[in-house]
Amino acid sequence: MKIPDETHPITITPAPNAVRALFAGHEIADSDDVLVLREASYPPVFYFPRDHVRMAFLRRTDKVTHCPYKGDASYFTIYRDGYLIENAVWSYETPFPAVEAIAGRVAFYPEHVEFQLGDRATTETTAVDVDDVVRHTDSGSGRSQAEPWPPNVETPDPDHVERDVDRPYRDTGSL
Repeated sequence: MKIPDETHPITITPAPNAVRALFAGHEIADSDDVLVLREASYPPVFYFPRDHVRMAFLRRTDKVTHCPYKGDASYFTIYRDGYLIENAVWSYETPFPAVEAIAGRVAFYPEHVEFQLGDRATTETTAVDVDDVVRHTDSGSGRSQAEPWPPNVETPDPDHVERDVDRPYRDTGSL
């Protein structure tokens, strides 16, 4: 076990805003309680609380790696919508004391997920008025309360009779 120092610094700070991780366009993690681990000259890593991650799409693998500063990392494979990315996620279940804040949290390799940082866009946070989307029929009449749409076909001629033309299996007992 090595202790972080000025030659190999490690800092852990809360992310200033919410962080969302998308896998193949689908949200796989979303949290306003993300920790950012900065280690030496490596890129920052986001550690999500496990209960803010869609763990149903992750399966633990046999892979284990050892970091002399953090401890043993266990890995997970992402299974979602026909995609499978092996060992794309890791977690330090019992990290060394210097980084114990990341214990049990989950991190994603950035080449496999897209991170969205900061506040949500207005379209993601504004509630939609149900009346703008759903046309109700609750007046008791059984008819829509919205204006009817104009017909897109002509009304059939009531005097026109359709004839059974070209029924090759007529009167054979088949449909």
